[in-house]
Amino acid sequence: MAQTPPKPHTATVALHHPLFRGERRLRIALVGLPNSGKSTLFEAVASTSVERGTLAGTQRTYDECAVQIGFDEARVIALPGLHSLRHSGDEDRAAFKYLLWGDKRPPVSLHEPGGPPAPFAPPDVIIQVIDATTLERHLELTLELAQFGRPLIIALNKVDEAQDRGLYINSVVLGAELGVTVVRTVATMGHGIAELFRAAVAAVREKKYPRAQPPSGHIARALKPLETLLAAPEIARAFRVPAPLLVGEIAAGDAWFRDELRQHFPDREPAVEKILADANAALPRPLDEELHADRHYRAVSLFEMVTLLGSKRSHRGWRGWLDALFLSPRFGFIGSVAVFALVLFMVFYVSGWIDGHTSAKLAEWAAEWTPASTTGVVGHAVVDGLIGLVGIVVPYMIPLVLLLVALEEAGVMARIAFAVDRMFHRIGLHGGVAVPFLLGLGCNVPAISAIGSTSSGTERVTASMLVTFVPCSARSAIILALAGKYLGALGVCAIFLLTLVVIGLLGQIMRRRLPRGGPGQVQEIPPYAMPRFKPMLRETWARTSDILTIVTPLLVGGSVVLALLSHVGADQAINTALMPVTTWWLGLPMVLGVPLLFGVLRKELSLVMIYQALGSFEVNQYMNAIQIMTFLLFMTFYVPCISTFAVMLKTLGRRDALYSVALSVGVALLLSGFARFALEGLSHLT
Repeated sequence: MAQTPPKPHTATVALHHPLFRGERRLRIALVGLPNSGKSTLFEAVASTSVERGTLAGTQRTYDECAVQIGFDEARVIALPGLHSLRHSGDEDRAAFKYLLWGDKRPPVSLHEPGGPPAPFAPPDVIIQVIDATTLERHLELTLELAQFGRPLIIALNKVDEAQDRGLYINSVVLGAELGVTVVRTVATMGHGIAELFRAAVAAVREKKYPRAQPPSGHIARALKPLETLLAAPEIARAFRVPAPLLVGEIAAGDAWFRDELRQHFPDREPAVEKILADANAALPRPLDEELHADRHYRAVSLFEMVTLLGSKRSHRGWRGWLDALFLSPRFGFIGSVAVFALVLFMVFYVSGWIDGHTSAKLAEWAAEWTPASTTGVVGHAVVDGLIGLVGIVVPYMIPLVLLLVALEEAGVMARIAFAVDRMFHRIGLHGGVAVPFLLGLGCNVPAISAIGSTSSGTERVTASMLVTFVPCSARSAIILALAGKYLGALGVCAIFLLTLVVIGLLGQIMRRRLPRGGPGQVQEIPPYAMPRFKPMLRETWARTSDILTIVTPLLVGGSVVLALLSHVGADQAINTALMPVTTWWLGLPMVLGVPLLFGVLRKELSLVMIYQALGSFEVNQYMNAIQIMTFLLFMTFYVPCISTFAVMLKTLGRRDALYSVALSVGVALLLSGFARFALEGLSHLT
């Protein structure tokens, strides 16, 4: 009986409706008192191209950018720090006007000079960032924002600092009392940010609004006549604000609201004055003070209800120490440097040891075969190509991918990506490409493949082009072999530091010349977990298997072409044709034309071909220090290898892949040539 083949495993992702994308994308306003962590939160999700503007009639700036939240899209606007609607000045009032009306001013303000406070629609949801260490002070603004008639989400930020001070806040009770979702966050470390923005999207989708926050009973009774008067349809249409907010601002004597009411409805002014006078007479203190005292009392009561004062936290456990190592703004670089050092150890020691026991042994065996016939030469070239494939995949690709997959499953790489995100923004990239860049230290092929699967648009193009300038293990081996022996530690460090400078400068240039980057990323900070071996193997195979089908034919075919050219004696013709580059521009011996050209097959072959071309392992007998430095600079920035080009064809397409080749060749020629002339000039001066 024939068995039914198993169905392929597929992942199912639930789609929520409506989907907020394109013209339906959300607008999310970030607000909060100064120093609440609002700017830190915005920077954690910001795109690589942030737009900055000024609120109309003020000197206060806002930041805006696109952000991807799962399958939904949003524009996030970080407003300047707010204080209170109570007697707010023009600076704060402009921000409040945006929250209420956006770019569509109400009829009562059409006479004002200038345009709306901001050139875009009002927010669909407001996220208030609250400093948990001073919760009481922030809750008064929360009670005001609850009257704006928009979904409200609270980011209870700095909860770690609050617990260090012995403050334990029940966010569930706080959310229930306000009728909003409260998300505990530590913006500096990325904790809770993904959950926060998911909650913001859900609040809009579910039309979840805050609970009504009316004043105390005695104030509400005194303001009942004012509420009835302001409920007139013509007044509601003129102001276009929720009724409780309008009543509260008129009662509090807000200058702007009172002036607009007086100008547009002068016939109602006497009635309003009488109602306010009666309320002042009925209350124990002036109405404005009574309203403020009442809001302050409700904020204090809410604070006392949700806050437990306990002992200060003496330690955070191993998770806290690890987060401090990887995510702390002060010490986070230590974790990133440690992971970088681990990758270098893997590349130069573990992978080098594996290489010495695999492809190196195979290469020694193949070197004993010296065929003379054309058929034998082709066969030997095929074997060389397959050995080259083993040399890429077995020692450098699989171990490094396995290591990084383990770090991802452990939750470490997500923290590294968050820590370096702001630095990567400077070259138009997100921190999520940190993993591919680390992969590039071993081999650029899996690095570009990883970029293709994790990014899109301009970021994919920029990251793929820049990662080709990351010194892979083969290029690093040449640098260490030649510079380490003939130029010393200073020469080695100079070459590696120059690669960082070139990547940074090219990133800045691409950021300005290429179209605007993609949306910001809300990065998830997963809990720490112990990596599982079988899932690690499956993921490693998924990331490397398709590379074999791309790399194998190119390595084998390239080896055959190189072998045939050498077999028919074309070396001299190639060296002569390349003289304008090798001898005239780079000042190198003419015989190095073939090693420079065919180093594109595999960079480590270049070192062998140099020894063959010069006829000696003592390179310094035929090249001085300036020539060695020039050669190394060219090989460092020249096209990594034909396998990298093949993966770029698949990832970027023909046009961008060819542009990347032209860019690397141009940078290699310019940098190495100018370095040659500069070093020669300095040598003459000294």
